[in-house]
Amino acid sequence: MRILMAVLALATTSMAVGVPSAMAAGDPATTAGPVLRRIVVSIPDRRLAVIENDRIVSLYQVAVGAAVSPSPVGTFTIVNRVSNPTYYHPGKVIGPGAANPIGTRWIGLSEKGFGIHGTDDPGSIGFARSHGCIRLRNRDVEKLFERVRPGDVVEIQAERTPETTKLFEK
Repeated sequence: MRILMAVLALATTSMAVGVPSAMAAGDPATTAGPVLRRIVVSIPDRRLAVIENDRIVSLYQVAVGAAVSPSPVGTFTIVNRVSNPTYYHPGKVIGPGAANPIGTRWIGLSEKGFGIHGTDDPGSIGFARSHGCIRLRNRDVEKLFERVRPGDVVEIQAERTPETTKLFEK
C-alpha cells in the first residue's frame, strides 16, 4: 500500500537491507549451507509460493491489488520486516491490534510503498481487493515472516507462465 510509506521509512532505518538470505542473522538454514530463496506471486492464481533451493516449501492463497490499484509486476527484493506494524494513512493512524488493516506483519518490498502483509479482513483473501499489496491471512503471514529475510527475491507475475501453472496446479 502506498499509504504505508511512513512504516517503511521507519522500519528501513532500523533493519538491515540487502542481506543475502543465506547470510541473514538467525537463519536456521545457514547450518545446512546457503539457501536460495525466492517468493513467486501469481496475480491471476491469487497464490504465493515460497521456493528454497528450487523446492516449493510453502503455498499460500493471497489477495492482490484491485483493478483501480493493481499490484506492481516485476522482480523485487524484501527490504524490511515489521512485527505488529502501525498503519498510517493521511489523517488516520491505527496501532497494532485486531482493527489494523495490515494485520500482524509487514514484509516491505523494494517497490516503495508496497509489501506483503496480513489483514483485518480475511474474507478478502483469494480476491483482487487490496490497494496493490499482497495480503495473506494473519496466521499465514506470520509463518511467511519467520521464513523470509531482507534480500530475498519476490517475483510478482501478472500472467500465467509455464512455471506458475506448474507451481499452482490444483
